[in-house]
Parts: sequence; C-alpha cells; structure tokens
Amino acid sequence: MRLEKNRLALPGVLLAAAIAAGCVTINIYFPAAAAEKAADRIIDEVWQLKGGAPAPAPKPEAK
Repeated sequence: MRLEKNRLALPGVLLAAAIAAGCVTINIYFPAAAAEKAADRIIDEVWQLKGGAPAPAPKPEAK
C-alpha cells in the first residue's frame, strides 16, 4: 500500500514543479527619456516622408 502512494506522489511533485517554472515573468525597463526621444524622431521621419521630402540621416546621440 505504501509503494502505491509514493508512485502517485512523484508525478504530482513533477507537475507542480513544471507549473511553478512556467510562471516566470521577465520585465525589461527602458529609460523613459530615451524612449520618448526615439518616438519623437520616428514620428518626425514619418511626417517628413508623407510630405515628400527625404528623411534626414539619423544623428548619433551623445552619451
């Protein structure tokens, strides 16, 4: 009788471990100012392309 209980316990433990491992979240945070500058640059390029003017070459940013 004791052997049957142990035989059922191992799959349950493995299932619980697999579910716990699947609940991992990775958060990546970007600097808000850099993201806003990039968004503004992209919006400006899109508006210039709609107006018929060629897009300017991207300027390297100072660090």
